[in-house]
Amino acid sequence: MTVKEIFETMNYGPAPESAGDALAWIVDQGAAFGQFIDGDWTEPRKDFQSKNPANGEILADLTQASQDEINAAVAAARKAQSKWEGLGGHGRAKYLYAIARLLQKHGRLFAVLETLDNGKPIRESRDIDIPLVQRHFYYHAGMAQLMESELPDAQALGVCGQIIPWNFPLLMLAWKVAPALAMGNTVVLKPAEYTSLTALLFADICQQAGLPAGVVNIVTGDGAVGEMITAHEDVNKVAFTGSTDVGKRIRQATAGSGKSLTLELGGKSPYIVFDDADIDSAIEGLVDAIWFNQGQVCCAGSRLLVQEGISDTFHRKLKARMDGLRIGNPLDKCIDVGAIVDPVQLKTITDLVDGNNDGETYQPALEMPTEGCFYPPTLITGLAPSSKLMQEEIFGPVLVSTTFRTPSEVVALANNTRYGLAATLWTENVNLALDIAPKLVAGVVWINATNLFDAAAGFGGVRESGYGREGGWEGLSAYTKPKGSAKALKPVDVFSGDKGPLDPLDRTPKLYIGGKQARPDSGYSQSVFGKSGALLGQVPIANRKDVRNAVEAAHAAKGWSGTTGHLRAQILYFIAENLSARREEFANRINMLKGGKTGDKEVEVSIRRLFTYAAWADKYDGQAHGVPIRGVALAMKEPVGVIGALCPDDTPLLGLVSVMAPAIAMGNRVVLAASQAFPLAATDFYQVLETSDLPGGVVNILTGNHAELAKPLAGHMDVDAIWSFSGADVSAEIERESAGNLKRTWVNNGMARDWMGAEGEGRTFLQAATEVKNIWVPYGE
Repeated sequence: MTVKEIFETMNYGPAPESAGDALAWIVDQGAAFGQFIDGDWTEPRKDFQSKNPANGEILADLTQASQDEINAAVAAARKAQSKWEGLGGHGRAKYLYAIARLLQKHGRLFAVLETLDNGKPIRESRDIDIPLVQRHFYYHAGMAQLMESELPDAQALGVCGQIIPWNFPLLMLAWKVAPALAMGNTVVLKPAEYTSLTALLFADICQQAGLPAGVVNIVTGDGAVGEMITAHEDVNKVAFTGSTDVGKRIRQATAGSGKSLTLELGGKSPYIVFDDADIDSAIEGLVDAIWFNQGQVCCAGSRLLVQEGISDTFHRKLKARMDGLRIGNPLDKCIDVGAIVDPVQLKTITDLVDGNNDGETYQPALEMPTEGCFYPPTLITGLAPSSKLMQEEIFGPVLVSTTFRTPSEVVALANNTRYGLAATLWTENVNLALDIAPKLVAGVVWINATNLFDAAAGFGGVRESGYGREGGWEGLSAYTKPKGSAKALKPVDVFSGDKGPLDPLDRTPKLYIGGKQARPDSGYSQSVFGKSGALLGQVPIANRKDVRNAVEAAHAAKGWSGTTGHLRAQILYFIAENLSARREEFANRINMLKGGKTGDKEVEVSIRRLFTYAAWADKYDGQAHGVPIRGVALAMKEPVGVIGALCPDDTPLLGLVSVMAPAIAMGNRVVLAASQAFPLAATDFYQVLETSDLPGGVVNILTGNHAELAKPLAGHMDVDAIWSFSGADVSAEIERESAGNLKRTWVNNGMARDWMGAEGEGRTFLQAATEVKNIWVPYGE
């Protein structure tokens, strides 16, 4: 074709990228790889193969890690961890900086190898993935440098087991390895079975950077290897990115182990287009949202929601744009859509689309490659919100669509999913954009843009999209813990007796649900005795139906989450004021319950704690992240929702206040299981709440056996998080039951907390009471 013909037709000619250097690197390694353990390579075995999904050619032979090799990798990481942390922030920063520089020097090699192994277009590997990988190591080199001054009370978790997926092999590695190393941890990382090669090249880079042996260990294999890492007793933290179903199994497998856990899972992200949007720009953004990486993106904008008035025009223009997409050899720089990662994934996509009988399916008449794993860009319109393809993650180049009429309707449609990873909205009305964005249940929202990522802005989801954030300041908490060592909880001595009541007038304590005193569904009560054996009172024994009623009341009080921090602060101050007015009464009650003289101090600290969280209610601000775009990423602190909490036994008033106050200060509603040992302090306290202008349902108080309340609370699908500071051994059951809807958990694993001291309050509680939503707002013409 001549230059003149090219100008006349405007057709793209081929622009192939050479694979020579990447293939030469594979050959130099013998085209066979063992495990990278303790700074060296094990002898390779030809257990499985890495193939180029664009043509089916074998790239290399890989080794399935054995249990002995996993043990060796974890042992190497454990041995190296204390010395690595002991280098200090500056010492670690130098290594991370060296790795970042080497990633730049070998950027094209990484990009080509990624495309060969994964099938994504070279333009995406070269211009998006690899620069972001470099950015993450540079950014976290800075975080390592600043750790000692900015996070003085934090220390490393220890050995981190990290399991990453095949859709962004090297980028997911960077998201996990960089913050872990920066904070002083060591890692054992398993790349996806389909796409291990860039992780193995990264191991080569670690050697070139002189990284101390054992700091990074890379093991390859299928899901069985991930299970070995997850189950290993000497792994302190598990970080997983992958499917929601596997994430649930990991939550159950790690329950009660004491391991820290973060999960970045699936999504069914809405792509919202209002009738005032720049349609052409929205369509270009949509191409990036759903056909980027062949739709194999957890945050892909796979649910198109178009305002009814422009839907015909939008779909017509979208189909015309689809007709112009180019699909083929991923190493061709002119290709828009590359290869599906593996025949198994290709079959999954094909079966889902072929099995759908709803709506209208459109696939452009593109020239398809004759070999390899390719699937055409697909649009399915006219689907109902309940249609399977509107609800289930397809993880391929398939876009499903429906329409909406009003902003309130689109919020309901967008949130009508079990996922909550990302969302995109297009409108020229900034007021509308900033009204809708906070209402979307998602960890990330892009306004008039899509698929914006940066190391400075945390990424992660809510609901069944997982929990935890990767990147930014908020991502560091996943790789640190407070300094110091916790002590085991001591059993709380509960008094028994056979004497009559001290007060012949029975005040009949009840449960507190929906702002009202309620009798227990069970119809049973338990007696509470003082040190002398005298009966102090009888409290109700709550059951699962009482849990249900309390959760329903908490949901009905969702307006509390929309109130201002100033209003919540006033009510917390009012609670403190009313508690102070009854200081002597509460102090005497605590003294009688516990048989000591600590009541006055406990009441005083409780009042102070209410003041503390009243102060924080309108001051725990978000942040404007310094991301490298013409725009801003706003990190907003949002309430988690409904929090169930098992309160401490040993401090019946202070423990309840210390759990309740930060939660409601941040806009959450709570269901509290009062101290099992000394519940009467809680049943007195709800009288304070009744006189403090607190809306009904914001705080609900149950009494009874923690072991019996833990399971229905943790398993309830309308509870968003559960905390346990109970003296009962319920941590494992809570974590196991929480897998149903992947609610956030915060449990004590049988360890004590000093509720009277600094350990009983502060940012740790505020962080647990909030979710971080990053809203990206580009600006400029």
